[in-house]
Amino acid sequence: MRQRPNSLPWIYRWRTNLIHLPLMTVITAVCGSLSLLVSVVDKKGNTQHSIARIWARACVWASGSKLRVIGAEKLEKHPAAVYASNHTSYMDTPVIFAALPFQFRILARKVLWPIPFIGWYLNRSKQIPIDTNNPRASLSSLGAGVKALRSGMALFVFPEGGRTSDGELRPFQSGAAYLAIRAQVPLTPIALSGVYELLPIHTRHLYSGELTLKIGEPIETAGMTLRQTDELTEQLRAAIEKLREPRGTEAASEVEAAGTEV
Repeated sequence: MRQRPNSLPWIYRWRTNLIHLPLMTVITAVCGSLSLLVSVVDKKGNTQHSIARIWARACVWASGSKLRVIGAEKLEKHPAAVYASNHTSYMDTPVIFAALPFQFRILARKVLWPIPFIGWYLNRSKQIPIDTNNPRASLSSLGAGVKALRSGMALFVFPEGGRTSDGELRPFQSGAAYLAIRAQVPLTPIALSGVYELLPIHTRHLYSGELTLKIGEPIETAGMTLRQTDELTEQLRAAIEKLREPRGTEAASEVEAAGTEV
């Protein structure tokens, strides 16, 4: 994996300001507007999700990066599950939407809702806001997540609660494990690589390269109780950490064969 230079060369700053960001702004505005229009008649959200995937793939393309998905066959094992990933960058969301082929709901910080187009889409597509400053509101949001899972809708969560500042995993919150146990659905670990190097926290210039989304084996929760929430949270963190580990030569050849570009 390429390492982002401490001082980004001027060519990347120039490309970001004049090419990447203008393209991504136009893509977001167009797709956001289309999604809002479609939401009037798209009660099930299928068309909105298709537009979101177009937006996501276009944003990855506009960033000058390539996305590779490893373990996509594991996504077909369960119709409803909690998917959880490390949170490295603002570009994580486009990567997730580009990679996951089915409709899902995301648990996202409530502060995103006032942002034009992004917030409008989140609201109209019935994503679930989490107010991290209000425990009662967070508990209510988790209840909405459980209800969505029990209706057959998949759910996506960033268990760290916010972006990493150094590329390493932060402590995990227990929301993803709580949701999976309450709904008695599998908890599927996902690891993102290369997205932190593309756009770390507190930066606005892109360093294009290869992005990888790796899907691990779903963790079954049937029969687990809420008393095991912390245990499951640690199991999830360990699984994601393992997915992020550099591969050996033999493992690399197997992964290369299984990986697909988006």
